[in-house]
Amino acid sequence: MTSQSKGHWRKFSGNAPSSSGKNLLPKRNSSLVGRFVSTPLTLKLPLPAMPNSEFAIQPTKVLVNVTVENSSGAVKLVVLPEDTVGDLIKAALVFYKEEKRRPFLKNTDPKCYNLHYSNFALQSLKPDEKVMQLGSRNFFLCSKPGLISSCSSEKENFAIDSAFPWMIFVHLLL
Repeated sequence: MTSQSKGHWRKFSGNAPSSSGKNLLPKRNSSLVGRFVSTPLTLKLPLPAMPNSEFAIQPTKVLVNVTVENSSGAVKLVVLPEDTVGDLIKAALVFYKEEKRRPFLKNTDPKCYNLHYSNFALQSLKPDEKVMQLGSRNFFLCSKPGLISSCSSEKENFAIDSAFPWMIFVHLLL
């Protein structure tokens, strides 16, 4: 059996391993400390004077949420600042159909839908308005109330009209 040395790590008495009083432990990650210490900027560039607000920084793309009527969640779209409400309606319908969201839309014609600020707003947004000038990033897409027959396809109109033609007389039976 070998004898353990006097400075074994299990028998550390609390005194420094060296009698000189210097700490012999290596400095770990000492090079990293200098990287994270904040230093004042030595190079100061003058900021250009901006007298007009036309030089203000504008985002190149905008994230917009559009909730489609009767759907469970919003469709998230990235649009350009120069896009209009009409472009946003088209893009929302395309993404809603591509993601196969439910309920399925019977018609994906953008002319049959209105865009509102919320589902409680009665006034719809004009199709030629810019998205950046609206002041909101959350919208509600719903079908136009008066254009149900003109927006649906001819096959659907024929199927509705010819499925049960005798149903128009039901109110007479009551």
